[in-house]
Amino acid sequence: MRRKVTVVGAGNVGATTAMRIAQKELADVVLVDVLEGVPAGKALDLYESAPIEGYDSMVQGYTSDYSNARDSDVVVITAGIARKPGMSRDDLLSTNMGIVESVCKEVASVAPDCVIIVVSNPLDAMCHVALDTTGFPKNRVMGMAGILDSARFRAFISMELGISVENIHALVLGGHGDTMVPLPRFCTISGIPVSEFLPESRIDEIVERTRNGGAEIVSLLKTGSAYYAPSSAAVEMVEAILKDKKKILPCAAYLEGEYGIDNLFVGVPVKLGANGIEEIIELKLTEEERSALHRSAEAVRALVEDMKRLRGGK
Repeated sequence: MRRKVTVVGAGNVGATTAMRIAQKELADVVLVDVLEGVPAGKALDLYESAPIEGYDSMVQGYTSDYSNARDSDVVVITAGIARKPGMSRDDLLSTNMGIVESVCKEVASVAPDCVIIVVSNPLDAMCHVALDTTGFPKNRVMGMAGILDSARFRAFISMELGISVENIHALVLGGHGDTMVPLPRFCTISGIPVSEFLPESRIDEIVERTRNGGAEIVSLLKTGSAYYAPSSAAVEMVEAILKDKKKILPCAAYLEGEYGIDNLFVGVPVKLGANGIEEIIELKLTEEERSALHRSAEAVRALVEDMKRLRGGK
């Protein structure tokens, strides 16, 4: 049986995610959006590129019709309004909460065994909406965040040193926002600590740029937010799941005591395979790193509490 991935939201992130999945021939793709004609038009455009690019994955698009998403292996949720200049991810809370809740009700009815990857912002909070709405086990609901933030960290180090991004490994934990926790101690270049290449002051500057990586792109684009790198991060997760790669990646996972954090989605390293999150990797953090992670977690918890208030305590 051919694999199937449904991407909800045919905007820049969703359409680019669909394109990358198809070009890698990971699965057939169903693109769903509320805008009339947009998902069908983008899907047709993508499929018409198949003879040139040389892939046989089918791409189809539908307006608010989830019946074709039935029995999807993975569902990637990108639906929601995007950030505008001066807008934080948290400003998106109320609107995107309603959108993600509606989407998840549809997904749960047609693909009850799928793995859900949340991309919609504010990402960590939207993972809670997905978990609560679907009733799925926690291993099958996760958020794309740490991979993107770590990629930005790696990219900035590459730009600084003029060294291939393939040689650079980095790790970012915590919520997908201003309180994220880049960990220079775990950043290596071909196994060599980054501290051997850069002074602490410059590393600190790169850490700060990483925290503001999304906002930097928003300020440059003026009318939108990042989509090339976010789609790449989502597709790396899709590939790890569909191919059962058992890959260690930083993702937003539901913690129940790990790192001293309870009942909260927070970015941590996990093992991704066919069953979704198959293991949460608990690192031995320094006191400073652990405190930073807990501050980030509390920022996420504040959003979750705000959602409860908006939903009338439900």
